Parts: sequence; C-alpha cells; structure tokens
Amino acid sequence: MNVAALVRGIATLSWLVAIGLIGLSVARAARGQPFKGATSLIIVSVIVALAATSIGSSIIFVQPTERGVVISALQGGVRPSALQPGLNLVVPFLENVIPYNITRQTYTMSVIAQEGAIAGDDSVEARTSDGQVVKVDASVIFSIDPERVVETHIQWQGRYIDNLVRPKSRGVIRDAVSQFGIEQVYSTERFALAEQIRTALEDSLNEGGLILHDFVLRNIAFSPEYAASVEQKQIAEQLAKQAALVVEQRTQEAEQARQVAKGVADSVVIAAQGQAEARVIQAEAEARALELIADALRNNPDLLVFEYIQKLAPGIQVMLVPSNNPFLLPLPSLTPAAGTEATVP
Repeated sequence: MNVAALVRGIATLSWLVAIGLIGLSVARAARGQPFKGATSLIIVSVIVALAATSIGSSIIFVQPTERGVVISALQGGVRPSALQPGLNLVVPFLENVIPYNITRQTYTMSVIAQEGAIAGDDSVEARTSDGQVVKVDASVIFSIDPERVVETHIQWQGRYIDNLVRPKSRGVIRDAVSQFGIEQVYSTERFALAEQIRTALEDSLNEGGLILHDFVLRNIAFSPEYAASVEQKQIAEQLAKQAALVVEQRTQEAEQARQVAKGVADSVVIAAQGQAEARVIQAEAEARALELIADALRNNPDLLVFEYIQKLAPGIQVMLVPSNNPFLLPLPSLTPAAGTEATVP
C-alpha cells in the first residue's frame, strides 16, 4: 500500500471538509442562523489538512522501476544522490521529487508512418562511400544508468531522448554508412555495419548517462533505380546459375553414357576373351586326346581294327565295298548263320 498516497488523500479530504464548513457557516450566517461551533470545526479541519499536506509532501514512494531526483532549495538546487525504491522523506515545500524511469526504452526511426517515435517517414537517410543514397530503419534500446540519474537530470533536464538519443543515433548511422560501399551495405558487411554503429553509439550514450542495451538495424532501403539494378543483377545471376546447372547436367549425362558404353565394350571384350579361352582349352583337350590315341595306336596297332569291328553292328552279315579300291582295314571274317551259305558278291 502506498502510504504517501494515503496521506495525500487524507489531506485532500481534510481540505474539502474545511472548505465545506466555511461555506456552510457563511450560508447560515446570511440567513441569520448562526452555526455554533463552526469556527472550532473549521480550525480543526484546516489544522488536520495542513498537517496531512505537510506529511504527504514529505513522504515519497519510489517505484522499483524508478529513481527519484530531489530538487532542493537547501542543497544547492539538487540532492547529490537519487532516491532509491521504497519510502523516502523530503523537506515539505522546500524539496520536490522528479521520478526517472530506469527500465529499458526503445526509440525507433522508421520509414513507415506511425511505426516510429515520430509520425511519418523518420528513417535515417545516409550516403554510402560510392555515392548511393539509402534509408536506414533502426531501433535503439537503452535505459538510464541508475547510478547516474542525478547527472543525467542535470545534463539533459529530462530531454535526453530529443537532445541525445535521437541526434546521436542519426549522426552515428550516417557516419558508419559513409564508410561502406553500397554492395557491402546490403550484403557482405551488413553485420559489420550494425556492429560499428552499436559500438560508436554505446560510447556516445554512455557519455550522456545512458546505457545502450542493443541496436537493431531493421531495414535498409535503396533508391528505386538502384533497387531495379540489383533486381536485374540477381535475375542475371540466377539465369547464369541455371545455365551452369544445365551444363553440369549434360556433362553428367554424357559421362553416364560414356560409362555405359565402356561397360558394354568391356562386357563384349570379356565375352570374347572367354570364348577364345574356351576354344583354346577345347583345342588343347582335343590335341591331348589325339596324342593319347596316337600313343595307344603306336603301342598296339591292332587296336584300331578292334575299335572298327566294335563299331559294326553285331548282326551284320553283308558288307558292300568298292571293287576297284584297296581295303584300308582288314575285313572281318563273316560266319554264315546255321543252314545258310555265305556269299560274297
């Protein structure tokens, strides 16, 4: 419960009672109806009101998110130390307190109307090192240093946003952008640009008693002409990449076809080699068989006659031979069957 607010409420109520009693006394006196004891009641009400007002003015409750700067007629205009959260006492009527919010605050500068701290286009217009104009949207997240609230009040008198945060932020952004080329700003060095702005802005705000918590580089807008040229460049790069992919695909297809053809050729060669090796093996086997047959015949000449006879049909009785050619092999003797007479034509 805020005790200071309660006491101020009592003081207000006491003043209302005192004023009401005064008005009632005047009205009754005008009608010739004296108000007995009115003077005493009015005096008591005024005393209570003055006491409550004095006590209420001397009790100050500071919120946990605030610090209080005491403007004093007794200590050179301002107390050297700020009031801390909780109940604090000041000299009534000779000192008053200005509260300062120490939580994080965000100041936004945007090209979009109603989005920034100032209505309309409040983006930062800057020029790059190669002469291109860009518009920067940014947010500065900061807070008052709780240990330097009195110093901040003396230096800025509560106008630290208009006199410090805004002008310093815009100046630092312009200086940083001027050190980068247009292509660096929107591509490779954007994070470096944001970090450079944050570092410089941190030092500037610290000199004024503020703490920079973060700098957000929200957007960088280019002129319509440059935006169109960037778009055309990106389209050309995409087409070049697509053409390179097509070439790579055709190369892979050609390589695949070459590998398939090589595989077919290798299979044909392997098959031919296999057939040739099979024929060699077969020829070697046949030659070896003939060598064995020749050795067998060399050692036993009658073996050929025996094989020849074995091949004849078992029941053959008649054989036709040419009359004018010599016999290559001796003819077997034919034994006629019983009851018949062999005849040689």
